[in-house]
Amino acid sequence: MKLFPTLASLLLCAALPLAAQAEEPATGCVDVSVGGYKAPDYGCLSQQMGSNPDAAKAAQHNQQAQTVPVEKRPPNQVGLSTPAATSVRMGNTFGTSVKPQRP
Repeated sequence: MKLFPTLASLLLCAALPLAAQAEEPATGCVDVSVGGYKAPDYGCLSQQMGSNPDAAKAAQHNQQAQTVPVEKRPPNQVGLSTPAATSVRMGNTFGTSVKPQRP
């Protein structure tokens, strides 16, 4: 009769770690509040954002948008001055002087 409680406790102790590992991790993110300042878990949020099925399609679209040839890009993206920007910089001296009104 003394063997039964010992055997039961041994089986319980052996099964406890297995039961703890069987639980699924929580899928929600935890926000931490310290001194009235809320700090979200950015790692968890990034992981949730990375599991988007449309992410591959969006990444491909972004890659295609960045491969626009240089000759088809707007002048301000290439580093050239536009007539509107030059007019703003020169001010009322545009077309009459080589010294700009604004630096």
